[in-house]
Amino acid sequence: MAVVRRLFASVAATAAETQAERSGDQVVPHANVVMDRGFDVPGTPAQVWPWLVQLGKERGGWYLPRRVERVVPPARRATRVVDPRWQGLAVGERIPDYGGPEEYFEAVEVEPPGPTGAHLVYRSQRGRVQVSWAITLTPTGAGTRVHLRLRLGEVRRVRLAESLGELVDALSIAGMAAGLRERVGEPTDLS
Repeated sequence: MAVVRRLFASVAATAAETQAERSGDQVVPHANVVMDRGFDVPGTPAQVWPWLVQLGKERGGWYLPRRVERVVPPARRATRVVDPRWQGLAVGERIPDYGGPEEYFEAVEVEPPGPTGAHLVYRSQRGRVQVSWAITLTPTGAGTRVHLRLRLGEVRRVRLAESLGELVDALSIAGMAAGLRERVGEPTDLS
């Protein structure tokens, strides 16, 4: 149980983050499941942004720390460089996702870094469940706060989504946070 508590704590959103309205909340306005995660990355929003816009299957992948990626087949590992091919994410672009050949995330808001931060908002449809996923970057004194909000609408088994779904989400985001921290700290080549 202590491991699970540490895992959740490593990506816990603050009370203020969970209560605040976010870009993307209007995409699934009547969500019956909402999951908020947050973590810090030692880099500016401008340094974190290139890594986030290239997330996804058939793009930069889904980041994991190096020690975990060692057991992932090489063809399924995420990139460890910022790739210029994936830096032009545009509203309306569909990013393939795992879970089936028809699964995707569609970019609905793409706001690059400015003085107050940056955000990306995606939407998807998984069967009858409406999905939005918002990623917000906020500058802090020590780097960047990354906040992620997953909103699900028309979920039939809410308790299952809030228990097993929360665990899977926390595992996924904890892995992504650790992998992102490693990558932001490494030199990048945008040539």
